[in-house]
Amino acid sequence: MLSILKYLLILISLSALASDTKTNIIFILADDLGYGELGSYGQEKIQTPELDKMAASGIRFTNHYSGYTTCTMSRKVLMTGKHIANLPMGDKIPSITIAGLLKNAGYKTAMIGKWGMMGRPGHDNSPGEHGFDHVFTYDNQGFAHFYYPEFMWRNGEKVHYPTNKNLLTDEGYIKEKHHGVYSHDEFTKDALGFIEENKDTPFFLYLPYTIPHAEITVPHDSVEPYLKLNWPETPKIIGGGGSKDPGYGSQYVKGYCGQKYPHAAYAGMISRMDRDVGRILDLLKKLKIEENTLVLFGSDNGASPEGGQTLEFFQSSGKLRGDKRSIYEAGTRTPFIAYWPKTIQAGQVTDHISAYCDFMATACDLTGVDCPKDSDGVSYLPTLLGKHAQQAQRPYIFNAWKSWSSVRVKEWKLIANRKKDLSPAERFELYNLEKDEGEMKNLATQHPEKVQSLHKLINKVSKRDYTP
Repeated sequence: MLSILKYLLILISLSALASDTKTNIIFILADDLGYGELGSYGQEKIQTPELDKMAASGIRFTNHYSGYTTCTMSRKVLMTGKHIANLPMGDKIPSITIAGLLKNAGYKTAMIGKWGMMGRPGHDNSPGEHGFDHVFTYDNQGFAHFYYPEFMWRNGEKVHYPTNKNLLTDEGYIKEKHHGVYSHDEFTKDALGFIEENKDTPFFLYLPYTIPHAEITVPHDSVEPYLKLNWPETPKIIGGGGSKDPGYGSQYVKGYCGQKYPHAAYAGMISRMDRDVGRILDLLKKLKIEENTLVLFGSDNGASPEGGQTLEFFQSSGKLRGDKRSIYEAGTRTPFIAYWPKTIQAGQVTDHISAYCDFMATACDLTGVDCPKDSDGVSYLPTLLGKHAQQAQRPYIFNAWKSWSSVRVKEWKLIANRKKDLSPAERFELYNLEKDEGEMKNLATQHPEKVQSLHKLINKVSKRDYTP
């Protein structure tokens, strides 16, 4: 009798332990990484073995959209679960974020990297005011444009990097006495430390790297393998992205550094980020928590040529049209990989249509947290779990840029321009993305009824009138 009772107590104990086990979540965000810049998405020049292995061991999305075609609003969509038409433009962040929801549910939360909005300690929009326990970030959005900052902030304390001062010359960062501290390396080190420290408690780590954003520079050990390939190079002179605001750092008034080898350095940056994603996955395995951790990887928007590299050389957008700041697919369709050993079946590819506003709904679904009723998200957890019959579909994907707006419903995408004095032929573009992923054939005149229905949806969602 006692043995049976003891056995039942053990079962009850194990059941309680299992019910208390909460899945960790890591979201790694690249900055301006194009749809075609990973090997698993067709890249042939830039080496990304760790992310390719992550995709082969998990699930790769082919129809996943960021929040916007530039960084600030895209990140705001990711954090709040609302699409851009339901968010205020600019830095202002609604009070409810996924970090706050998970923190209230007992998660340790961290934001390490580029916040992309007003972020210095004490500001209403800082990550520490929006649910993050641990914060390691740049002083401001402008400072995030540079990889050798003179200081950053960790949990309200200024972290100085004296060796980064006076490194910049017209041709780049001084190589002979280059002992500067590369911000990306600092973010990786901090992220590894956070995971190690919180291995025994549920955690949410948001790791928005700045690579490969516009200032093209990386420590030489990441450039060297690509220099041996003797790629064609057009050196970039110093300039772009600078400011006289002293918050940017005294050496950055002239803007982004010069770069003699923009192609090799750009590839080296992405490979360095890839290496560090691998280090994070290796640590999860070492700590024996990889089977209880969902890792997501994406980009805030499409690729940008601002740093001096050419998108054509790398085929950065793959077969898609456009790039950063574009209403076309490559402006917001991003690589997106989910990795969760023993839960996500390895080697999957899904064409499920999803977006960054779905992350909050997915994280809430996963953790049992009540998702806000005004969320625009649709959980893609069923897709991660292989339960495709249970997967709800997004009603639409909405995007906007300047006078342009677009909406996608299933395979159909309508682009509308609200400028005055345009003819219907100039105002609307209609594409069937299943048959024409590159948006080369405008079908607006062939399908006026589809234009009319999607046009009404754009007006409703955007709260603006695009009527000719």
